[in-house]
Amino acid sequence: MDRDPVATNPRLYRVVMENEAVRVLEYRDRPGDRTTPHDHPDSVMVTLSSFRRRLHQDDRSADVSLESGQVRWLAAQGHAGENIGDTETHVIFVELKAGAAHSAADVEVLGPTVG
Repeated sequence: MDRDPVATNPRLYRVVMENEAVRVLEYRDRPGDRTTPHDHPDSVMVTLSSFRRRLHQDDRSADVSLESGQVRWLAAQGHAGENIGDTETHVIFVELKAGAAHSAADVEVLGPTVG
């Protein structure tokens, strides 16, 4: 079964950018919205809004409150979640792809690249 969040929750997750090293997802929801179970690889999470969520993993759950502008490490995991607050959630996930490490010698460009 595909537990890619874009496949399991296409109304809430969208791919913003992808290359051989990373995939960048945007997540948005409203109070009361829920996700179905899905998986995240090791990722960096950037909160663009303040929000409260309840995360479910197997028989455990945890309530999480995050403020806008935070940057957090998210270790690979599977979960489902729900917006238990009174604000919309807006988050960017930078998913790291396995085996995509590059050395400085591999880089031939100066500045950001497209795609």
